Amino acid sequence: MKNILLCTDGSSFAENVYKYGAWFAIQFNAQINVLFVTDIRSQKLVSTDNLSGSIGLGASEQLLHELVNLEHERAKINNKRARLILQKAGETLKSEGIKDVKLTNKTGFLVDSFHEFEENSDLIVLGKRGEAAEFASAHLGANVERIVRSTKKPCLVTPREYKPIERVLIAYDGSLTGKKTLQFLVNYSCFQKLEIHLLKVTKNETYSRAENRVNEARQILDSAGFNIIYNIREGEAEEVINKYITEQNISLLLMGAYGHSRIRNLVIGSTTVQILRSSNIPVLLFR
Repeated sequence: MKNILLCTDGSSFAENVYKYGAWFAIQFNAQINVLFVTDIRSQKLVSTDNLSGSIGLGASEQLLHELVNLEHERAKINNKRARLILQKAGETLKSEGIKDVKLTNKTGFLVDSFHEFEENSDLIVLGKRGEAAEFASAHLGANVERIVRSTKKPCLVTPREYKPIERVLIAYDGSLTGKKTLQFLVNYSCFQKLEIHLLKVTKNETYSRAENRVNEARQILDSAGFNIIYNIREGEAEEVINKYITEQNISLLLMGAYGHSRIRNLVIGSTTVQILRSSNIPVLLFR
């Protein structure tokens, strides 16, 4: 892992986007690029088309002039805001031990702009909520599902509160994305310093089949030198995973964005959405 892309909007969730991004950057000796996108809709106040037909030519010209001036002022304010947000990001990252930080401001829409940087990034980090964090707090931020759905890179979705990463849980279902999660651990030996748990939740399959999937994972991880705590539990995935996180004081969850039964390219898995909404720890998702 060489490059980490942090997406920020300067909201209350942003501080811990920087802290979690710094943790991963230090573990992987990776570079960080912080991306702040100024929403293009905030640059234009109102459409000035066909004003003369409704209020007269003279008044239209005066109003157009005033609107242009207002848009210039709005643009200046947005530029200043972007500089302050990125400055804060840089200061926080440096305080966390990151020396080399790239700060980028674009104007447009985050979902569109982020694709310019995705190809050269190995990990995407963003808060699970954004500027409207105080409203409809049970929902995900507007951009989270779109980015997770569209990116092919691992995506770390962070909560509002920061918690040192000491215990990691793999929610494993034996799917392709589940196997990618295992390979991610194998590729980065830094995880061997942490306490790793693997949980298989079973509901509509036999215990023996669930055990076979756990044994598949055990062979991969044991051969790579990991000492894993394995568990199989029955019930609804979201409920079981959240209960296990609380019981074991888990500080990072790894899981696939999709399971076996997914609707490709439409929505991320329903269990994934529920976990992201309810979890108070960062969730690292794999496609």
